[in-house]
Amino acid sequence: MKIEQVLAEAPRVLSQEQREFYFEKGYLLLESFIQNDELKRLQDITKTFTEKSRELNASNDIFDLEPDHTADAPRVRRLNMPYRQDPTYWEYASNSKITDVAQDLLGLNLKIHHSKLNFKWSDGGEEVKWHQDIPFYPHTNYGVLAIGLYLEDVDDEMGPMGVIPGSHKGEIYNHYNDKDQWVGALDEKDYDRVNFDDVVWLKGPAGSVTVHHCRTVHGSVPNGSPRGRPLLINAYSAADAIMITAHPYPGSLADHIVRGKPARWIDYASEPCLMPPDFSGGYSSIFAAQQEEDALLTVS
Repeated sequence: MKIEQVLAEAPRVLSQEQREFYFEKGYLLLESFIQNDELKRLQDITKTFTEKSRELNASNDIFDLEPDHTADAPRVRRLNMPYRQDPTYWEYASNSKITDVAQDLLGLNLKIHHSKLNFKWSDGGEEVKWHQDIPFYPHTNYGVLAIGLYLEDVDDEMGPMGVIPGSHKGEIYNHYNDKDQWVGALDEKDYDRVNFDDVVWLKGPAGSVTVHHCRTVHGSVPNGSPRGRPLLINAYSAADAIMITAHPYPGSLADHIVRGKPARWIDYASEPCLMPPDFSGGYSSIFAAQQEEDALLTVS
């Protein structure tokens, strides 16, 4: 939907001022937005999965592990597609206050694109280099966003997510390196075109929610604290934004309609977006790509 059409609808949980701020700046921070029993359920199930990770000595389809992960000292980078791993995550993603937030910003008809839980482990949990989301999964338009939930209190020391306000209105950057290898991050040679002086670090108490536009430049520094920084992320798209490449997380819930109904008309944006590699076999890890742990993908 066009921005003016979205704003013409009555909001559910956001104020009109918050919606206008999002469209102008490309992000929102909603402090202590999820609370009480709902937050506790998500915290408890997340601890259960951390315990399950002790059984592994290498990453698999569910867990992305740091290289020094062990059973005695688990270090999980990411839980992949949590809403497929437990009904608690699915209920939160498909029918909660964050689904209302997505509807307030994308329109009545809403799809869920994917889900992930980035742990940012204590004492050096890895950075996420500056990047945009849309180059990973181009759509016919830019009605795509991600909503994160801090499961624990997050301060400056813990590597909160940083966003560049207004960058969603600028260019879509190349996420390949000089060898045409996919690294999932901006090249430092492009940094002079990004206004890093304006970076906003999104922090807050447990239950705080971050929202960022699919074109917003964002990232985070390593976690230097003794506390973990688990961030549960769900990405949504308007029903009329159609993914034009293979879904990186194929399956029965890929692009599932969680509010409203499927689109009868596709909406096209005029701005181009560089194609990613062929992720039809699934996308392994932004961390592995950015840290160049894996053989990087090229476009033929």
